[in-house]
Amino acid sequence: MTAPRRQPRSRPETLARRREILDAAVEIFGSKGFAGGTLQEIADQVGMTHAGILHHFGSKDQLLIEVLQHRDETDVADLEEQHIPDGMPLFRHLVRTAFVNAHRAGIVQAYVVLSAESVTDGHPGRDFFEKRYRTLRSEVAHAFEVVCAERGITAPETVGYASTSILAVMDGLQVQWLLDPTAVDLARASEFAIEAIVSSVLSPTPSPLTDGADDGAQPSRSTV
Repeated sequence: MTAPRRQPRSRPETLARRREILDAAVEIFGSKGFAGGTLQEIADQVGMTHAGILHHFGSKDQLLIEVLQHRDETDVADLEEQHIPDGMPLFRHLVRTAFVNAHRAGIVQAYVVLSAESVTDGHPGRDFFEKRYRTLRSEVAHAFEVVCAERGITAPETVGYASTSILAVMDGLQVQWLLDPTAVDLARASEFAIEAIVSSVLSPTPSPLTDGADDGAQPSRSTV
């Protein structure tokens, strides 16, 4: 007598299983990095085989890409059309994201580790992070231009520096927070930095670094 044929897994069950694997991959890659974390460790955590993971994602590289995409989709899941807003709402969204991140250390850790690893040659996540930063810089710069236009002012040349700085501050604070969460308030520090940078573009003031410089350096008169 032949064993009854297994019924194919329904789509909701498949999606739930994939989500379980992604969550496990976030934890493993976050604690051990992409190179150090293995598919077998991920499989063990979700009660599957190595082959089972490959059945769902095809390869370790593809699993990494989907982990990164899943992280970004989570950030905009509650937004209209699941896309980052424009103008001043974009900056408010970045502040809210920092407050949310303060309660999800695992996802933040995975992002920090994988983004740092991506600068190495041949890393499968490099293209993703290059495109991500390029897109975010463009979106933040455009938000500055929108806000300036709404206020009847010409967007200053410092918009490019400000856009890069906002992303750098947010990511850098995440590293400090992960290393010592009792010493760094990720949410409030991110909020302060974003507000300061936005204000420096919209209401520029003379730089305090320009006067009294006696070390031979010539500080830029940029306000950012």
